[in-house]
Parts: sequence; structure tokens; C-alpha cells
Amino acid sequence: MFTGIIQTKASVISTNLSGGVLKLVLSVGSEYLQHLNLGASIAINGCCLTVVSFELNPQDVVGQVTFDVIEETLQLTNLGELKRGSFVNLERSVTFGTELGGHIVSGHIHCTAEIEEIDIKESNCRILLSLPKEWLKYIVYKGFVCINGASLTVGEMTDNGFWLHLIPETLSITNLGIANKGDKLNIEVDQQTYTIVNTVESYMRKYIQQ
Repeated sequence: MFTGIIQTKASVISTNLSGGVLKLVLSVGSEYLQHLNLGASIAINGCCLTVVSFELNPQDVVGQVTFDVIEETLQLTNLGELKRGSFVNLERSVTFGTELGGHIVSGHIHCTAEIEEIDIKESNCRILLSLPKEWLKYIVYKGFVCINGASLTVGEMTDNGFWLHLIPETLSITNLGIANKGDKLNIEVDQQTYTIVNTVESYMRKYIQQ
């Protein structure tokens, strides 16, 4: 479980696709790998991945962490598009006593959204996203959405997507500040909205059939 509050950006050292599995190796500031165990869960661009190996020496400023990304994850997320030098958002899993500054996030990506437009002004940035129509019903104006692992608020809705309004702090901490038009971003819809919409639709189907 995660909060959607990005802790740092990590850089991609290497990607190696073999047998349908992508071995993803990241360079991460050593302070974000303290007390890490094999098998731990870390959200990379919002996708919950399992640590398969890591290297961390006390004197090093940065360490390395490795994940195996399976074929289904590659199909649903933007992780398959990563290359050496790419930056990803990183969040360690929630621990007891963690401040919940965002919203509860599972790390299970539902779809990707494409950047249609970027509007940068002096004090903020607006990004227009489009996503598959079957997921639009779970996006609510002023509701929560998790984008590349970051807990954000939905802006104005459009026929096939929605706007994001990003402050400079979000742009500097996350990789959204270096995103470009045409890029695909990982989307996890709010679980409460997902449950409510599906429950209402199920009830209405039964009501209509009676």
C-alpha cells in the first residue's frame, strides 16, 4: 500500500527484456534504500514492484535496486518504454505511523493516459490527458487520481480526458516536470470511486432486469 506522495526520482541504469520479463535496474539515492529487504514492495511510476536485488554500501551516496517486470505489467503500464537515463517516480511502501498526505494507493495500474497538451505558465502547469473511455467513468472532477504514482486532483473534464493543475513543487519532485506531449502516464483510479461506480451499475442492471 502507498500514499501517492513521491519520495524521489530514480534514474534507469539498464533495461533488459528476456523471455517476456524486463529486468529493470535503477540508481536511487542511498537514503531511500535504508532498511530495505529482498521482496519488499516499491512503487515505480505508481506500479507496485518487488525488489529482487539491491546494492547499498554505507559510504555510497547512491545505491542500485533491481526489479523484474512481467509481461502483463508491461502491457498495462509505461514501464516497457523506459530506457537508460529515463527518470521514474519512486515511493517506498507505507509503514506504521506514516503520514498519509495523499490518498490510499494500491500500486495496481488500470491503464495509461496520453499527454495531449501541456500549458506552462510562470506559477503553474496544466496538462491535458486522454484515456480509454471505459475508464473515464471513474474520473471525477476534484476527485483523486494517481498519475505515475503521484496522488493528484482531477481538474476540468473533457470528452475523452481531463486536465491536471500542477504546482512547481510537484513538477520538481516528480517526473511530470520533464514529461512531453505524446508521453504515456500510468493511471490508477481512486478505489472508492471505482467501487461506488461499479456497485451502482450492478444495482441498476438488476433493477432494469426486474
